[in-house]
Amino acid sequence: MRNVFNFSAGPSMLPEDVLKDVQADILNYNGSGMSVMEMSHRAKVYEEINAEAEVLLRELMNIPDNYDVIFVQGGASMQFEAIPLNLLNKGKADYIVTGNFAEKAWKEAQKFGDIACAASSKDKNFTYIPQNVKFREGLDYVHITTNNTIFGTHYASLPDTGDIPLITDASSHILGEHIDVGKFGVIYAGAQKNIGPAGVTVVIVRKDLSDKALPACPTMLKWSTQIKEKSLYNTPPCFSTYVAMLVFRWLKKLGGVAAIQKINEQKAGMLYELIDNSSFYKNAVNPADRSIMNVPFTTPSPELDEKFISEASKAGLKTLKGHRLVGGMRASIYNAMPVEGVQKLADFMKKFAVENK
Repeated sequence: MRNVFNFSAGPSMLPEDVLKDVQADILNYNGSGMSVMEMSHRAKVYEEINAEAEVLLRELMNIPDNYDVIFVQGGASMQFEAIPLNLLNKGKADYIVTGNFAEKAWKEAQKFGDIACAASSKDKNFTYIPQNVKFREGLDYVHITTNNTIFGTHYASLPDTGDIPLITDASSHILGEHIDVGKFGVIYAGAQKNIGPAGVTVVIVRKDLSDKALPACPTMLKWSTQIKEKSLYNTPPCFSTYVAMLVFRWLKKLGGVAAIQKINEQKAGMLYELIDNSSFYKNAVNPADRSIMNVPFTTPSPELDEKFISEASKAGLKTLKGHRLVGGMRASIYNAMPVEGVQKLADFMKKFAVENK
């Protein structure tokens, strides 16, 4: 059993059952006599892993048949450039900037066309989600980041883009709560939070958007390249995809996204209730826009923040230091974080507040 709970924003903790499966398979996967780390991606045994990963993800997210699913490399950050290179046929797109990664995506896209910031919450240090955003005409797409890892904000409702395809970076909440795939043109997500170890990125693309790449788009960044080859155009991140498959199996056995969402809401509720009823801890996020995946908070002073982080680490509560852009603490409570880990954090928070008033 674990004696440490890792609250890292990513790479994050993995389900213990999955780690035990990896341990059992590490020398000999499925009777092949090889580890997944050393087998050919052209081997039938790996092709089965690749295929099962897609089937399970489609089932878990209820992905419609008019969407393609690919597993690629480069992290979500690679998609910051792949998106405009695959979609900017008219040369115009709008972005809503709600955090550091949303801002990076917007800045990368500016290299390729007329890319506007339709709205931003930077004026209040990204502590809210802009509402009633108006978009320009003649757009190829609108881009949002549905959960903001660093700042702990989340879209409770989606912007109305009409017929304009809505694109989202869902890295830090995919599979943690229901996503209505049909409302998006493209959903992309790095693995290292709710899917598996770093190395593989999921891209879910509506079929009518999958073959619109600009002539200058590199072959490796064309979604159509990987779609045609079923994510096997080049050597894929085999081990990361295999662990993702195990995570998908684990989540299905648990009851799917609906079941884990209830658990995640319970975990987040425990922390927000404690913070809101405390005169010692603060959360700066607009309550209606709070994430259930990432919970930032502070004590009355930076000095106490540092003391909290140090003492929490000694108590087995690891990687609670907030991002440098926010400071304080941040508890990332993704799917693999058990309720017991959040309860231990809550108990520590209560004790620390009493001892340091």
